[in-house]
Amino acid sequence: MKRVIIGGTHSGCGKTTVVCAVLAALKARGLAVSSFKCGPDYIDPMFHESIIGADAHNLDSFFCDDNTLRYLLCTNGEKSDISVIEGVMGYYDGVGGRGSAHSVSAATGTPSVIVIDCKGASESIGAVVKGFLDYKRPNSIKGFIFNRLPERLVPLAKDICEESGTKYFGFFPVTSFSLESRRLGLITAAEVADLKKITEQLGVLAEKHILLDELMNTAESPLPDFEPLKLNRLFENKHPKIAVAKDRAFCFIYSDNITLLEKLGCEIEFFSPMNDTKLPDNCCGIILCGGYPELYAAELSSNSSMLAAIKSAAASGMPIIAECGGFMYLHDTMKMPDGSEYGMVGAIKGTAYETQRLQRFGYVTLTADADNLICAKGESIPAHEFHYWDSTDCGESFKAEKNDGRNWRCVHADKAMYAGFPHLYFYSDTGIAQRFAAACAEFGGIDG
Repeated sequence: MKRVIIGGTHSGCGKTTVVCAVLAALKARGLAVSSFKCGPDYIDPMFHESIIGADAHNLDSFFCDDNTLRYLLCTNGEKSDISVIEGVMGYYDGVGGRGSAHSVSAATGTPSVIVIDCKGASESIGAVVKGFLDYKRPNSIKGFIFNRLPERLVPLAKDICEESGTKYFGFFPVTSFSLESRRLGLITAAEVADLKKITEQLGVLAEKHILLDELMNTAESPLPDFEPLKLNRLFENKHPKIAVAKDRAFCFIYSDNITLLEKLGCEIEFFSPMNDTKLPDNCCGIILCGGYPELYAAELSSNSSMLAAIKSAAASGMPIIAECGGFMYLHDTMKMPDGSEYGMVGAIKGTAYETQRLQRFGYVTLTADADNLICAKGESIPAHEFHYWDSTDCGESFKAEKNDGRNWRCVHADKAMYAGFPHLYFYSDTGIAQRFAAACAEFGGIDG
């Protein structure tokens, strides 16, 4: 199975641009390409999807054990000519040895290539190369791509690789194209004008300057053995329909969460809280994912019929998972930085408001105080937070704890609701999806 991790020295080194360029070049060659993102990020996979024309996936070693990582990689990439896996932050960056691109590489036996940002450097590039090769042994680093390297320094980069016993996989020149960022990372793919034209141009640059044939050869590697996950369909004849929010305001969706629900026998129908006037007909569960509802607060607030429909659904006991932006949407009001307030659903009695720094950022472990929609009392599940906004009532149904011992109370949860800032990845514990699907079926009067 051909696969390669394209990692980086640090966040902002250009690995997303290089990965998008490589994906575009491979697609232009007529290859079937699968793409993955290490870690919990939502935005980078949106760019991948726009290029390859298919779902992108996450591989997160904090969320998943090694066997599950290998299962997801094989399941989502087995029909492709090559799987390209984008790293997260710096190659070795993670939490307690998990969550990093390095840990995903070790778990899946995947060769790695590291992107170095060479702006403002020359021979010091050699120290970076040797440092990454030697920092942790063993590692699967096969070579390097030199981003923003002046072409006159290509011979130097080749010499450094030869002296270090590693491969030169090419360079990527300074371009006029850059992915604009906002506080939660890159702007989304849907917000980039002329994205198709831009990615085509990136593909041309990759074909010219990156050694794609060498990359393909390096990507040939046997996948370690794994046990397929046992996912039994819960419903055969009549399927519970789950309404999943998806539009410009709500776009942080793990594709694997959706496919897992489908594997269990659920029917998924997407809807837009911004533009639709009602929930999908005959739905018996709702997922309100994260995104940027604050950017579209006026539109969301003015869609009174949708606000009323979701409030009524919550009051009736319809199962609802609402994460981060979806949680904010359930509040009484959303308060903007200028002091203006917009009415929202009103299922959570409180106000969502903006802060000036990241709140409770990173991986957490959630432990439940009582039986609820997604787990039983005392059970723990991994989650991730990444938000500048906060709430006057974050909830107290779970204890969240970080790897360093910091902890706090969060989430509104009962038998019909999970609503809070922490994001969930269903393959971290497939029981989350099973409990949610069963609750939706029970609400809809559907037998298994």
